[in-house]
Amino acid sequence: MEMNILHALQELHNPVLDSIMVFITSLGNAGAIWIVLSIIFICIKKYRKCGITMAVALLIFGIFGNVIMKNVIARSRPCWIDDSVKMLIKIPKDYSFPSGHTSVSFAGAFAIFLYYKKAGIAAFVLASLIAFSRLYLFVHYPTDVAAGVLIGLLCAAASFFIVKKIYERKFEMVK
Repeated sequence: MEMNILHALQELHNPVLDSIMVFITSLGNAGAIWIVLSIIFICIKKYRKCGITMAVALLIFGIFGNVIMKNVIARSRPCWIDDSVKMLIKIPKDYSFPSGHTSVSFAGAFAIFLYYKKAGIAAFVLASLIAFSRLYLFVHYPTDVAAGVLIGLLCAAASFFIVKKIYERKFEMVK
């Protein structure tokens, strides 16, 4: 059934949408946009707590999602299974489950949302587009992306509580 969904998405392809999806997915490559945003936020005192929360969330996913889960589950990518689909991006060499692009995008977006609702909604739109691009580009199954959403949200929530505790301790030490 998942492969049927991916094949149905192939019917949407056209040169304009192809270019847009390749660009959107590139924003999530190695978590680039989210890493850059977290660094920028950390450098600005007003946004520092949010930036630290994002960075911790990305680190949590990096360890548990990319290093552990992907290699333990070892799910083949759809483009490895069906090579008849024309690839618009370089075929990834790591495993499929969970979607790293999706996980870091939703971790970053939720971290922003926890501190700044309006900006967080915009971040969720970008995260959703990045997640969809992974399906459109035939590199992830829908369940990889769905799990990526959930895992990203959990990483951000855990990070929020970790950072909150650190800041509470810091405040107690100042008293």
